[in-house]
Amino acid sequence: MTIQEIQEDIVDEFSMFDDWMQRYEYIIELGKSLPLIDPQYKTEDNLIKGCQSKVWVHASLKEDKIIFTADSDAILTKGVIAILVRVFSNQSPKDIIDADTNFIDRIGLKEHLSPTRANGLVSMIKQLKLYAIAYQTQLN
Repeated sequence: MTIQEIQEDIVDEFSMFDDWMQRYEYIIELGKSLPLIDPQYKTEDNLIKGCQSKVWVHASLKEDKIIFTADSDAILTKGVIAILVRVFSNQSPKDIIDADTNFIDRIGLKEHLSPTRANGLVSMIKQLKLYAIAYQTQLN
């Protein structure tokens, strides 16, 4: 699936919920299904700067696609990073770099997070794109 198709699926999933309490519960459930990061990658180097909670992200390149794994010490934040991993993992560096993340506004996520969590969300996206830029440079 393309990044755009995955984002459309997420928008459709969120539209099934009537209120934000249900959406928060869904985000938390997504966090529980996040493929866990290998403990060896839960290091200071893999911590995302700018997040209120601790969020670790590891990226590896397999067959020209980036595979992301992540974890967080906060259940809601873990759900948020799970959504981003779902969107960006197993995609090419170029597609990640070029991706529009307007689905976040379409599901209303940013406006329903506290300001510090919203800043963390921006930091998470920025870090995933930085990994993509680094791998794109390697591929060229």
